[in-house]
Amino acid sequence: MLKLLRVNNIALIPSLEVEFGPGLTLLTGETGAGKSILIDSLGLLLGDRASPDLIRSGEERAAVEAVFEVADAAGLLEERGLSADGDDVVIRRELSSSGKGRATVNGSLVPVSLLRDLAPRFTVIHGQHEPQGLLDPATHLDLLDHFAGTAGDGRPIAEFYRDLRAAEAALDRLRGDRREAERRREVLEFQAGEIEKAALAPGEEEALRVEKARQANAGRLAALSGEAYCLLYDDEGAALSRLAQVFRRVEDLAAIDPSFQPFLESRAGSLAPLEELALRLRDYQEQLEVTPGRLDEIESRLATIERLKKKYGATVEEVLAFGARCRRELDALLSPEEQERTLEARRERAAASYLERARALSKRRRAAALELRKRVQAELAQLAMEKTRFEVAFAPADSGAPVEPSQWTERGLESAEFQLSPNPGEELRPLARIASGGELSRIMLGLKTVVGSDAPGLTLVFDEVDAGIGGRVAEVVGRKLRAVAARQQVLCVTHLPQIAALADQHIAVRKNVLGGRTITFVEPLEADARVEEVARMLGGETITDTARQHAREMLKQSLRS
Repeated sequence: MLKLLRVNNIALIPSLEVEFGPGLTLLTGETGAGKSILIDSLGLLLGDRASPDLIRSGEERAAVEAVFEVADAAGLLEERGLSADGDDVVIRRELSSSGKGRATVNGSLVPVSLLRDLAPRFTVIHGQHEPQGLLDPATHLDLLDHFAGTAGDGRPIAEFYRDLRAAEAALDRLRGDRREAERRREVLEFQAGEIEKAALAPGEEEALRVEKARQANAGRLAALSGEAYCLLYDDEGAALSRLAQVFRRVEDLAAIDPSFQPFLESRAGSLAPLEELALRLRDYQEQLEVTPGRLDEIESRLATIERLKKKYGATVEEVLAFGARCRRELDALLSPEEQERTLEARRERAAASYLERARALSKRRRAAALELRKRVQAELAQLAMEKTRFEVAFAPADSGAPVEPSQWTERGLESAEFQLSPNPGEELRPLARIASGGELSRIMLGLKTVVGSDAPGLTLVFDEVDAGIGGRVAEVVGRKLRAVAARQQVLCVTHLPQIAALADQHIAVRKNVLGGRTITFVEPLEADARVEEVARMLGGETITDTARQHAREMLKQSLRS
């Protein structure tokens, strides 16, 4: 819902600010007062093209700003990378005489294209010069689905469609990249096989290096261990024998002086490790084995390990982990033929599910289109378009005609476009080629009356909805506007008192000369001021008491209806 509009230095408007409420807001004023300027200013906030010619004469810059109240504003903005503060969205558009401008949403600089992206969630303007709404055939299927109650049916269809296209894309990639896939398999098979063939074991490298050192130094190891054994145990005057003599002397000392007793108690702890070392030195020489060719085997094995480490990891453990990953990837990687069969089955499942639901949706859409045609034509007859034929044209026209898979879309098997024949004997044509601004507004009004709103909180703007009508039809148009406004906010520019009398909020657009310059300003009308405006619309430049009385009766009648 539009809550506030500020305009600065646009055309004849130096500055104005107007607040809007829910329901039906009508803009009235004499021809040329500037009503269209307000609509054009609002259009700038919706991403319409800006021109320096819009800037008020003598000024360098102009700006338009609006505050919209939007349900789920946070979700709407955050998915576009913008911040939200409650349900209010502030949009600002600035123009410069140099041709440069800027747009912001909640203070964040955005491209104008984003305003066009957000526009359908805020406001739709229906008028002679507006290329949005009914003139865009892409919106027609949405309106039909809303009328048919099938708007939610499109979600699973879209999911199956995306799954189908994803499977087809994967098949294309598989068939196009089969050589690359096979190359990858060969590389993985080689790497995993090379590592598995080596049969590495954790800790193997360290054990081999120790064994290598023993094999290379067996003679010296034998000599050193023999000499150490003799010095420790076997020679006359060996260390263990002399230590035994030492402790016998300490025993004699302790017998006289107890302060030596603690040293005797540590004797076992001192001698035991040395005795164990002596046994180890004695047996070590017998365990030393020099196997012919073993050193070469060790060198070869270490070279293998080093080569694998250079290729696959810094340690044996890392090499083994790399090999395990290669094997897992190979196990998970089906052959291209198996992958192709899997993807083809996925494609067929998605296509079957898509067709089942899309055909059911088509059937409901085409049945609803007949009812929509009947009801819209009835509405148009009340809006002084009783000779008008309205149709929903489908492509393909025949619901039983086969549709090539290349023509399937996320929205189903068909497209829809509203067509119109305003006069008997004329062929049906698309709305954009046949309807005037006033007709478009009335057609939209008729559709909104029949279909209702598919976007709660959306602001509808009708311009020229009263073109070419009057009397009873004008009152019908006004009541239909009020009916639509009961569901969502409606702004309407009108020249007819029958419509103006039905407003929930009445705003007069005035033009005046101030300081030698023409300015446009707005005036919210209440009570007597509103009577005067309706009377002006009834009687023209000279307002009579009769016109005032008639205006009062019209306003009273609108309150009772």
